[in-house]
Amino acid sequence: MDEPAAEKVEDIEIRLLLEALYSRYHYDFRRYAMASIKRRLRQAREQLGFSTFSAMQESLLHDPQWLPKILGYLTVQVSEMFRDPTYWQAIRERVVPHLRTYPSLKIWIAGCSGGEELYSFAILFREEGLEERTIFYATDINQDALRSAEAGIYDLERLQLFTENHRRSGGKSSLSDYYQAAYGRAVFDKSLRRNVVFSDHSLVTDASFGEMQYVSCRNVLIYFDRCLQDRAIGLFAGSLARKGFLGLGSKESLRFSSHAPDFQEFVREEKIYQRRSS
Repeated sequence: MDEPAAEKVEDIEIRLLLEALYSRYHYDFRRYAMASIKRRLRQAREQLGFSTFSAMQESLLHDPQWLPKILGYLTVQVSEMFRDPTYWQAIRERVVPHLRTYPSLKIWIAGCSGGEELYSFAILFREEGLEERTIFYATDINQDALRSAEAGIYDLERLQLFTENHRRSGGKSSLSDYYQAAYGRAVFDKSLRRNVVFSDHSLVTDASFGEMQYVSCRNVLIYFDRCLQDRAIGLFAGSLARKGFLGLGSKESLRFSSHAPDFQEFVREEKIYQRRSS
């Protein structure tokens, strides 16, 4: 089979695999950016020992034990605590003064992955005296990721970067105040999770919940196609209180969304937007 024909067959196999994943388990990756999906599935095929995507589909349909393994490749995200320190500095200096005016707060971390962003919020809010009045909603479609986030355990070698990010973000304490180190791992204080709700939630198929003062969804939309990006942004708009805030990743934007008129730029350079009051 020549290369263009093989590529065409592979694309058909991938579409059928994604349809099977949705029909069998209700995980919908059909509108994710195809280049990203193809790259991740190729890696899964190679490392899990499948000869073709059709073989992967057959195993997925008939043996549910393959689901978490394949999801691990489709949802893998590399994150870090206080990633992009100037973003967190902007929250601390520009957003927190507005949040102080609320008697209670709800913060949604959408696509929380392994929890690095959640703990960044929890620590920042503790340092700013907002933790006690806040409920954090940490959501992801990957159950393994949610379990990792709830455990709050990270390799000690990552802590040097986390610590430097925290310092550069305007941290008011030492990051080491929030974890204990043992056996090459850092275990974050369970008190940081006392106001956290961990939940399985899909930006593709699920509805909005509650009324939030801040929604943070960073470096997730880049994996969606334009239609799915628009759905997610509409979900955030519907979830935010008037004058609530939305934080996106450095390579993400509302520019092409039909919901862009619902927002105004608040901290332009850090991709922090504010829901319009009307």
